[in-house]
Amino acid sequence: MIDATRRASRARSDRDRAPDARGVVTAHHWVVGILVATVVAGTLIAAVAIRPEHQGLAPEAGPVATPTATPNAFAAGGLQNPSGVATVVDVGKPVAVRIPSLGISSSLEHLSVEPSGALGAPVDYNRAGWYVDGPVPGEIGPAIIAGHVDSVTGIAVFSRLAELKLGDEVVVDTEAGQSLSFTVTGRAQSAKAAFPTSDVYSNVPRPELRLITCAGVFDRSVGHYTDNLIVFAALAP
Repeated sequence: MIDATRRASRARSDRDRAPDARGVVTAHHWVVGILVATVVAGTLIAAVAIRPEHQGLAPEAGPVATPTATPNAFAAGGLQNPSGVATVVDVGKPVAVRIPSLGISSSLEHLSVEPSGALGAPVDYNRAGWYVDGPVPGEIGPAIIAGHVDSVTGIAVFSRLAELKLGDEVVVDTEAGQSLSFTVTGRAQSAKAAFPTSDVYSNVPRPELRLITCAGVFDRSVGHYTDNLIVFAALAP
């Protein structure tokens, strides 16, 4: 899927990177959930805002994880099994995500878990994607939206995700014509190998949203970023 920490040295001179490897974190290990931790120069960067409701935004940012249903880790993290998720309001499926403070507006692709167990990333680098087997934004539980941070040709849809601040608004538009407003409550950057799965995908008592992209350093030996950036948000009253 998409990731953020879906982590990044984005020199545009790196045009020799494989186009399917940039901007999305791909974790092949998931421990009781899924998300990202970061290793830079052999140093583990601990995730910040593990409990987003009580932590401020960290200065860094990065990508995503995978689901308990089958997932392994798309660009940074693991998704929970959506079974049993209660609906707070009669919401429609999400069709777009907007972040007014960053000038981001994107329609949404549908993301699912690949045969490898990893969450698939958006096909279009300039579009974000919603994990269709997870909660629908507006339902109780953590809905997951992921996107690339960049591509071989330049910046991608979530290139500025690390600039989000506490209290910033994220809007999800639904097929029913609703515009659901979420408020940013925290952010974490984690190495993909230590993705905070539980904090990202565990059940929560209210409608929440996770935005994931890649972060950290681009590792040419493996073809992707070392970290994931995860932004936590909750449905506004």
